[in-house]
Amino acid sequence: MVSYNPKDWFTFMFRIHKADTVNKLAPMLVGISIYSGLIAYLELEFWQLSGNSYVRNIPIMHSLLGFAISMLLVFRTNTAYDRWWEGRKLWGSLVNNSRNLAIKLNAILSADELEHRAFFRKIISAYAYALHNHLRKEQTRVELFGDAEHQHVFNSIDKEKHIPNQMAVLMFERIHALHRAGTLTGEQLLYLNTELQSFTDICGACERIKNTPIPFSYSVFIKKFIFIYVMTLPFGYVFQLGFYVIPVVAFIFYVLASLELIAEEIEDPFGGDENDVPTDKLAQNIQRHVSEII
Repeated sequence: MVSYNPKDWFTFMFRIHKADTVNKLAPMLVGISIYSGLIAYLELEFWQLSGNSYVRNIPIMHSLLGFAISMLLVFRTNTAYDRWWEGRKLWGSLVNNSRNLAIKLNAILSADELEHRAFFRKIISAYAYALHNHLRKEQTRVELFGDAEHQHVFNSIDKEKHIPNQMAVLMFERIHALHRAGTLTGEQLLYLNTELQSFTDICGACERIKNTPIPFSYSVFIKKFIFIYVMTLPFGYVFQLGFYVIPVVAFIFYVLASLELIAEEIEDPFGGDENDVPTDKLAQNIQRHVSEII
């Protein structure tokens, strides 16, 4: 049973984590507070608008648009989270398929097949790192994945081309070479095909998420909607709240903008942000597990 500690709530509330949206929104929150204070001063002190002013009825617009903005933000966050969760499931499949391939190869290859065992121990782990770097558009250091015995094999990879595809080709070529040499039977070749094919399938699915972002016009529209909605709040609510409209409007902006900011961050699950899929840690787990198996 999971224990409940009330201190956790206070820790999250009063400690500003590096992934917290407060850090990113701080300049905007200060600007919104100054703007709200200026509107409150003009209406209450400078213009001295009465309670019968038509400006007092502006909150009616916010009531009508509140449902629309909430639906837009719900759809926005759900869409972004679906992309994040799909990316996490794909990398979970990569972890499982890497283990399964290592387990099958460990059972098929004899103990004295040291060269082939070392090759697959390196290449399976290398594929995970290569996919991690490919999705983050980082340079893959192929030389880290091969020892002196297999250095010439890994050096054959062209770093200017699609590195995960080239590593998949190396795995297929080695498997078929073992089949031609009689080390693998036809049944064993089919036995390994599912895991081998899954590497390219997972890579293609990750690229689909990476290369197909949320339509830019949709994201821009939500940002404009939130901005106009928040900037018009002080005009009407200042009559009910006075100068207390400053923290109220700032808090409303913090909530709405944070939802958009979180959605914007997790819609690309392979971007390397604090809340993205930890592909580097998953690649390290694959390397550790495959090394233990083979």
